[in-house]
Amino acid sequence: MKKTYTKLYIFLGLFAIGAVITIYYLQSGPKDQPIIVNDLSTNAEQEAEEEIVREVFGINANDFEVTENKVKSGESLGLILGRENVDNLKVHNLIKLSDTVFNVRNINVNNTYLLFHDKDSAHSLHYMVYLKSKLEYVVFDVSDSLRVFKNQRKLTKTYRYATGTISSSLSQTMLDQNLSILLSHRMEDIYAWTINFFALQKGDSFEIVYEKLTIDDTIDAGVGNIVNATFTHKDQSFNAYSFQSPEGWTEFYNEDGRSLRKSFLMAPLKTYRISSKYQKRRFHPVQKRWKAHKGTDFAAPRGTPIMSTANGTVIKAGYTSGNGNYVKVKHNSKYTTQYLHMTRFAKGIKAGTFVKQGEVIGYVGSTGLATGPHVCYRFWVNGKQVDPYKQKLPDAEPIKKEYLDQFKERMTELSSLKDSLIAATNE
Repeated sequence: MKKTYTKLYIFLGLFAIGAVITIYYLQSGPKDQPIIVNDLSTNAEQEAEEEIVREVFGINANDFEVTENKVKSGESLGLILGRENVDNLKVHNLIKLSDTVFNVRNINVNNTYLLFHDKDSAHSLHYMVYLKSKLEYVVFDVSDSLRVFKNQRKLTKTYRYATGTISSSLSQTMLDQNLSILLSHRMEDIYAWTINFFALQKGDSFEIVYEKLTIDDTIDAGVGNIVNATFTHKDQSFNAYSFQSPEGWTEFYNEDGRSLRKSFLMAPLKTYRISSKYQKRRFHPVQKRWKAHKGTDFAAPRGTPIMSTANGTVIKAGYTSGNGNYVKVKHNSKYTTQYLHMTRFAKGIKAGTFVKQGEVIGYVGSTGLATGPHVCYRFWVNGKQVDPYKQKLPDAEPIKKEYLDQFKERMTELSSLKDSLIAATNE
């Protein structure tokens, strides 16, 4: 019996010693290794995260279950809302409210829409958001308030630098550089008066500073405008600096403040191939006889847009057996141009219509005496038909003197931006 009590005393003594040691370490152990019973800091962080408002198209998405869908063929606003158990009267009133905001008949197949449902068992629909485009959206509030409004997502612009050397064409070089084909079109617009992009030479090169667009800081929205460019063609460099005047118009100028724009475009098409030049004697492919060809033929696919090469007023838009569908534009008392063989006229083009330089007036066809789709471009100076490419045509107005200092500041700003982008690229 004594042995049993002895063992019990020993066990109790050891337990007491262990308890003392444990209390000692709890009170005086290393401060950087605490024994944590309840991690209050972690809970606080979790609660803070839960309080962050997740806003989607101006709506607190934390309060709703959000689903994303695509408009299917045959679907309409009424069909979508009806499927979500929105009663017919609400649908009717929403459509009526939409009249001054958005034509609901313009809901397009494959466009995205989002549905915001209550999280409770009723799962009632509160909002439908229809994306007209990456940037624009329309909100249909189907709660008791019944509202329809449109808005735009936040568009952010940053700047990028790109350079390339032409091996075949500008567009192909852009694609080889993984650049948007839109940048090729914008380059052609900037230098439309200066460079024939169909006649580029291997070794020609370009440098551009352009806008990169992002929606809500996360969604790629493509490219914006080019703000600075240098194009080297036949060993001659052409610099272009964008400048917006206080009146709000934007133009490209060289380093001397001279506009890159001329009074006339080099051609009535953005991309083209000259199939027949102005010449005093040419064998006519349809009439099978020699005669003067007092125009320049630009071959292009049927339906290619034809542009007025300068500001002016349409004096004729009609049809003759030789010209086919044609438009004639008087630019001032000295210059007149004509565009032949159109498949059709652009909307609104008729005698008396004022057109701007670069405005589409018709589309390439082969009406009249033509063997294939092309536009015959004709040019008059003081009533005499001439070859436009042998004329010294006037430049556009240079930058106004009162804006010259502002332009120089802009040019310095763009040059510094370009240098910083190049430095960042080389890091």
